[in-house]
Amino acid sequence: MTPSLLKLLQSVDTPTVCNAIEVAQGQRGFAQFTRGTMLCSAPEEGAMVGYARTAKIAAQEPSQEAPDVIRARRMAYYKHMSEGPSPRVTVVQDLDYPNAVGAFWGEINTNVHKGLGVSGALTNGVMRDLGDLPEGFPVVAGSIGPSHAFVHVREVGTPVEVFGMAVQDGDLVHADRHGALVIPEDVIPMLEAAILKLLETEKLVLEPARKEGFDFEQFEAAWQAFEAART
Repeated sequence: MTPSLLKLLQSVDTPTVCNAIEVAQGQRGFAQFTRGTMLCSAPEEGAMVGYARTAKIAAQEPSQEAPDVIRARRMAYYKHMSEGPSPRVTVVQDLDYPNAVGAFWGEINTNVHKGLGVSGALTNGVMRDLGDLPEGFPVVAGSIGPSHAFVHVREVGTPVEVFGMAVQDGDLVHADRHGALVIPEDVIPMLEAAILKLLETEKLVLEPARKEGFDFEQFEAAWQAFEAART
């Protein structure tokens, strides 16, 4: 991922990237995105973009493992989050979903992750401490709740699933208040051009539609130009 592509991805929303991937692929049918409504801690901050650092957690019941095993896995988790290519985003599957109760993402954990160089968090689990989370570290989560319950790390660096979207450790992820997607590796070299083409093509409809006196005839002409530009 080039610096210019990263800057562009951070400036556009996830639906735009979703459409641009189809432009790059030359067909509809891209399906590596989340399903259902997710919640964003800071929708005004824009998108999080980065390479996934994955993990699985649970919180409904206390872990039955020995305390030293739990502590060792917790440290292994934070070490994993601190490593890998930048930018990084944490993608955590809560194994209790759809009955997740333990907020892994609160004021302390978000600040720790940000300090370790992580750019944001994506989870089907719970977040809390809204209003106290650090600026520049968005959390896109499945729910909001007050308790951390018995939250503990179960797995580190393994494949996860968040709202129907499968994520491998190291996948390039884009997420915002609309949800998230995984950018296919083979699309990355073409994605910047695809996004720019998409934005220019959309102007063919958006610019006349926003002008005073827009009518059906103008729409018909704009749509014809739009369809011609997409082919």
